[in-house]
Amino acid sequence: MTRIKYYYDTKTCNYERIKTSRWDFLFDLLGYLIVSLALGVIISLLYHAYFDSPKEARLKKENETLRLHYELIQQEVNKGNAVLAYLQDRDDNIYRTILEVDPIPSTVRKAGVGGIDRYKKFPQDSLIASTVKKVDQLKRQLYIQTKSYDDIARLAKDKEKRLAATPAIQPISNRELKRLSSGFGMRTHPIYKVPKMHYGVDFSAPRGTPVYATGDGVVRLAKKSYTGYGNRIEINHGYGLVTRYCHLQSFNVKYGQKVKRGERIGCVGSTGLAAGPHLHYEVLKNGKNVNPVHYFFDDLTAADYDKLIRLASIQNQSLD
Repeated sequence: MTRIKYYYDTKTCNYERIKTSRWDFLFDLLGYLIVSLALGVIISLLYHAYFDSPKEARLKKENETLRLHYELIQQEVNKGNAVLAYLQDRDDNIYRTILEVDPIPSTVRKAGVGGIDRYKKFPQDSLIASTVKKVDQLKRQLYIQTKSYDDIARLAKDKEKRLAATPAIQPISNRELKRLSSGFGMRTHPIYKVPKMHYGVDFSAPRGTPVYATGDGVVRLAKKSYTGYGNRIEINHGYGLVTRYCHLQSFNVKYGQKVKRGERIGCVGSTGLAAGPHLHYEVLKNGKNVNPVHYFFDDLTAADYDKLIRLASIQNQSLD
């Protein structure tokens, strides 16, 4: 029901009915609509200024979740880089030092990732692009480190073989260090009585005393002779090392046979040009004679080794 409006007429002192035209009604309606629209716009602006739409709220939540995941990934990449740096340091400064090989150059370890278009699909300087680059870099460096460990394992295995092949013990039992009678260097020849280079060391011992291989290797010579070094055995240890055992009475090995350190290969005699029963022992490195005393380290204490060095340095007469 339409409300009827009145006004008070002071002239007639009566309430008179207000008559409205259609234009008045239209103007009132238009003014109402304009005010309502203005209020709606203001409310909408205020809402968007201080509140998010459901879509915006969802997108913001997704962005925050993604940022959190990226931060976690970044933390894991940083941890991986720290562990990798530790492994690289041990590789270069411990393992490769022990195995006597050069460290991997830093330019190789940095392992650059090629391809200028590799990250073109990602927005440049974006969080995704930087994270993917770091992950790729870490993967490449880890690959290089695994290859390095393969080399280390191979070198360590070869080092073990090399240590086993290196002459390291005395060729006869000499616990009391009384059998070494003449050392390496210029010595008086027992027959010619003139100074002559003595290319090995002499161990005096009764006939039949066991003679042992001083390192792993292969018998390259087992020869009987009545002159010079007499009956002798030569063992090729590889790595440029050869040992020679002379004036033997008999052999326990033959040509081409593999021997282990400490294995009996013959016994002491006085065959060839010898002043009496003894073992003449030589070590050759890359074809040149070296002082065998420097290879007596596996079965001696430091004090015993020093004593043996002193005995070997005495300028006396050799036995061959």
